[in-house]
Amino acid sequence: METKVSTTPEDWAATYRRDCPSRTVVELLANKWGLYVLAALRRHGRPMRFSELRRLLDGITQKMLTQTLRALERDGLVTRTVYPTVPPRVEYALTELGVEAGRLTDAIGTWSVEHARQILAARRDFDDRAAIPPQPVGPTGTGPAR
Repeated sequence: METKVSTTPEDWAATYRRDCPSRTVVELLANKWGLYVLAALRRHGRPMRFSELRRLLDGITQKMLTQTLRALERDGLVTRTVYPTVPPRVEYALTELGVEAGRLTDAIGTWSVEHARQILAARRDFDDRAAIPPQPVGPTGTGPAR
């Protein structure tokens, strides 16, 4: 079991630097398909086959799913088990680290579902405002005088 490291304000400031190793972890977790794969494996609570993940994750290509699973495996969040059958059966499961990361991605997913309508309404309001042409301002225009 790994010991938790306390971080100082200087440690946190370092996380914003481009050479900070934590950036690669954030990039992995912020990746759309990585987030969905972790969430799918966590929600199902059992190992899943490649084809199951592909069917579940609407819109992901075979190539992208392969790349995502390899990245997650490389970073120790997912295990890949190959069973010696014909044809070979391959399953993917979360590691302990992946389960912990899955909690974070699950929280993001839950928040997204709960607030999707608000976000979509804000986008529509913004787009509606952006579609209105600029109005002249001041005494020479038709807008309100200052």
